[in-house]
Amino acid sequence: MGAGAAGLYTAITAAREGASVTLISATELAESSSYWAQGGLAAAIAEGDTTAAHLADTLTAGRGLVRTSAARVLTEEAPAAVANLSRLGVNFDTDAAGKLTFGLEGGHSTRRIVHAGGAATGRRIVRQLSAVAAEDPRIEVLEGRRVTALLTNEGRCVGVVLDGREVMHAPAIALATGGAAALWSRTTNPSAATGAGLLLAYSAGAALADLEFMQFHPTAVVSASSNDGLLVTEAIRGEGAQLLGADGERFVDELAPRDEVARAIYNELLRSGRTAVDLDMRGVDLDLFPNVVEALRNAGIDPATQPVPVAPAAHYMMGGIATDLQARSSVPGLLAIGECSCTGLHGANRLASNSLSECFVFGARAARAALDEPSLLPADIAATSAVPQDGAGGGQAITGPPPLTAASREALWRHAGLQRDAAGLRALQTDPHPLAQLIATAALIRQESRGGHWRRDFPDLDPSLDNQHVTLVTDQESIFGRWA
Repeated sequence: MGAGAAGLYTAITAAREGASVTLISATELAESSSYWAQGGLAAAIAEGDTTAAHLADTLTAGRGLVRTSAARVLTEEAPAAVANLSRLGVNFDTDAAGKLTFGLEGGHSTRRIVHAGGAATGRRIVRQLSAVAAEDPRIEVLEGRRVTALLTNEGRCVGVVLDGREVMHAPAIALATGGAAALWSRTTNPSAATGAGLLLAYSAGAALADLEFMQFHPTAVVSASSNDGLLVTEAIRGEGAQLLGADGERFVDELAPRDEVARAIYNELLRSGRTAVDLDMRGVDLDLFPNVVEALRNAGIDPATQPVPVAPAAHYMMGGIATDLQARSSVPGLLAIGECSCTGLHGANRLASNSLSECFVFGARAARAALDEPSLLPADIAATSAVPQDGAGGGQAITGPPPLTAASREALWRHAGLQRDAAGLRALQTDPHPLAQLIATAALIRQESRGGHWRRDFPDLDPSLDNQHVTLVTDQESIFGRWA
């Protein structure tokens, strides 16, 4: 499920290892959220860089909540993922001598971000992987189709329901449905990023974790038009763009981790009473970011001559479907990769560009884990065959979420935005949208401030909660515990 970077790569890897794969996409290929990703892939490839340094930066950015084993997997396997993408036809940016070029982003101690077409990395990668998947005889692509239910039998996921009527069975179901940042009224994400896969998995009995941690990107355009929330990539700050307050002066280290920069902007806006700070790109080589410059000019802003008004917006959910290091959820037969998953890699604050690398590193692991799932038994198929029509049989159809309303989106921004408190979160627990309720529950449980979770009533980090993850499971008490 899902044809973004994670879903495409997982499908291609599984097919090349002998599996028959059905790739289900609600949109046409190359129209996923990954298509719009401006960041690159973080990988310790540059001369002088090391996986140990990448690991250290990841742990620092994650504010004491990173699952070290997941971060070690990511940092050690990301270089091979970049090499494999190159073999699949992705052309990464190089210098005149043909050597890879590396960008610098917040939280990284050195230049280690590889791009393809500058800030068009997502577009280039998804376009190429879509072409590879479409040509692979082992991959059946179903475009314009939606999974409306998961099928389970005796606790195991054994299939899906398409568009409310068509049953498909499989020994392994991999969710790559993206994140949930569009639940917030101010967001950088496309409107479909509302966590539908998380709710499908949760209803099927899968554990969700770290839902209280939403990363708010510091530099999203502020506009009264449809361009509000337009993302301005962090790589531009890596090339020297500055953030200026109401007095025209810098007020933050632009390349500090994102939670720190977003909070600094939030506090500057409270102090000044303004709705935006200024991102000054006039000293940057704008030829490096042609698609960003074009988008800004289409929005009526010329970054070559004027500052860009920006403020934080919901951007990336660090939490999701809890998985092990092979992308397996707590429900047998159900895997999750990409932003809908939670391996613990990102902790309380994602290190920039680790997420795209995660799609490929854990996508490859998911494909291999899926191949190890046991074949379905005739009873699995018989028990679920009638579920979409009348719920008969020993299986169960797990249906998707209700529609998202503007009121719910405003409530999440108001009560679970950059700052939260118990009163607002308790109000959010009564919201009609179930994922809003779950986010509020997780945020209430975590009585501290850490990374993307900032409580007015608990403003300090609690060291006793280091490496402690809030995990939610249907019809069970919330779990607050350490992960291996």
